[in-house]
Amino acid sequence: MAHPDTGVRVDPGSFRDPGNRVFHRDGEVLRGLDERSARDWRALAGSGFFRTLLAAGKLCGTEEVAPTPPWSATLRHERIPFVSHPYEWSFGMLRDAALLHLEILRAALVDGFTTKDGSAYNLQWRGTAPVFIDIGSFQPYRDGEPWAGYRQFCQTLLYPLLLQAHLGVDFQPWLRARVDGLEPDQMRRFFGGARRLLPGVPTHVHLHGAMQQRNARATTSDVRAQLREAGYSRELAAATVRGIEKLVRRLDRRPGESHWSDYQRTCGYSAQDRHAKERFVEEAVAAAGAPAMALDLGANDGRYARIAARHARYVVAVEQDPAVVDALYRALRAEGERRILPLVMDLADPSPGGGWRGVERAGFAARTRADVVLALAVVHHLAIGRNVPLAEVVDQLAGLATPGATLVVEFVHPEDPMARRLLANKPDGLFPDYRREEFERLLAARCRITRRAELPSGTRTLYRAVVNG
Repeated sequence: MAHPDTGVRVDPGSFRDPGNRVFHRDGEVLRGLDERSARDWRALAGSGFFRTLLAAGKLCGTEEVAPTPPWSATLRHERIPFVSHPYEWSFGMLRDAALLHLEILRAALVDGFTTKDGSAYNLQWRGTAPVFIDIGSFQPYRDGEPWAGYRQFCQTLLYPLLLQAHLGVDFQPWLRARVDGLEPDQMRRFFGGARRLLPGVPTHVHLHGAMQQRNARATTSDVRAQLREAGYSRELAAATVRGIEKLVRRLDRRPGESHWSDYQRTCGYSAQDRHAKERFVEEAVAAAGAPAMALDLGANDGRYARIAARHARYVVAVEQDPAVVDALYRALRAEGERRILPLVMDLADPSPGGGWRGVERAGFAARTRADVVLALAVVHHLAIGRNVPLAEVVDQLAGLATPGATLVVEFVHPEDPMARRLLANKPDGLFPDYRREEFERLLAARCRITRRAELPSGTRTLYRAVVNG
């Protein structure tokens, strides 16, 4: 919601905690705090753990600025280069985000603080480095008080990890389906019989679900009183966090083989084609003049995202196969790359808006305005493989870019081996418009084509274009 008279735009995903609210003004990310939250913030800002984590880059950069009415205090946060959602992350990304969340909570408890929330949405990324963004979640710890964020942590972080680590089931569709994550009752259906004994399942699935049912009618005050009487303390809370941390570190699911993981070897490119394509991409991104953000659609092993990162300040690399994204994430993290963000995304079914009124979590198209868009070996998969009209494919590519942005797109001719393989599974004559001439006409209607190049194979054409304003 925007307020034209003040230039303030309230973040639609920031409404669940009435004590603080995130809003945007003049390109800045701000957080308004009520009187109680302002007191908690000032205590937090003076704590040792907060300053240490802030200096290490594990918390988003935050400083207090002049208050914005009606709030008692206002914070200014660093702007994260690209906002992503947990269902767009790979297994390794979700696990590293969970570990950072637990590390921060453990450090907070030592200094007498805790967090009100445990949601995966409290984390974002600087490339392959997770960062905790919900500064308003911190509050002083009170003895006898359970971690209020435990249920959220289970539903949005731990349960998806258990699902994939133990059963090999990709978690992304489950998280995308419900903004609050997986419920204990859902998880119990997955983990019956011998599966009940898998690491983490007895305590965090079955016992957690049973405790929820038992305390369904108890008030928060009742639960706190019971825990206080039982001797629950900050030390026990920290021990619980260490136990969860140990469990999460043990969970793993190494990327397996898939069609897309071997695509670079099987896609039919010759060495000459690959070299020509790399040179074309390098020149196109360099000519864009240090773009703020490049988008690599169908990134696969990140070959072209890495080329783009030589010139762009930030690169979002989108790939539909979770195993391929996980392999790319692990490789980039090992390289120390902090300017490429890999994401799981099916371009024929990109992330929609979700949560309350469909805007609490913005859809991919609403979040994306790139200065350079790379669409290499993508068009034929959408137009032939997924039956998307060619005109709509071009509209999608141009729509993800800012006016005046550079679009680098590859058109695979119908006679190319990969196109023929896709067409072999389709009825004859289904795609009469899938022709180079028609693609160029559609591209020219949305962009100004500035360069064409035929790859040495003779069955693929590369285009560099400027998106119309």
